[in-house]
Amino acid sequence: MSTLAVNWPLTIYYDRSCPLCAEEMHALVAHDTSAQLQLIDCSAPGFVDPAASAAGISTAQMATLIHARDAAGVWFRGVDVFVLAYNAAGLTSIARIFNLAPLRPVWDRLYPWIARNRTAFSRLGLARAYGWLVRSAARRAAQRRCTDNGCER
Repeated sequence: MSTLAVNWPLTIYYDRSCPLCAEEMHALVAHDTSAQLQLIDCSAPGFVDPAASAAGISTAQMATLIHARDAAGVWFRGVDVFVLAYNAAGLTSIARIFNLAPLRPVWDRLYPWIARNRTAFSRLGLARAYGWLVRSAARRAAQRRCTDNGCER
């Protein structure tokens, strides 16, 4: 399994107008106890980001696939963003599943399809359900990290 080198914090450019995207990202940030994740809504009308523009990344590209930039200016997109974000929120098991070598080609093909159809998934009510799943998994992960001597960070 490959590891991604990242200089925290990670700034995630996401579509806040998409209920599925917003539920997932806000649930992850809520469980990011080390404040490693920052969110920027790239769906706002007239959105322009100088760092993205300098890297040749358009708002349309960010609307197509999730993008993130670390503190050193390194860009990540697609499934890599989820691997990093889930790790930051303490959901390392889910991050490992997203990055598992035999499954990674599946996620890399599946995610763009999900991203293209995210509005339809949101209309089906999957946003709340997925947000609940992420929050529940994060709470369980936090409980596993806690012992009588305190909680791991």
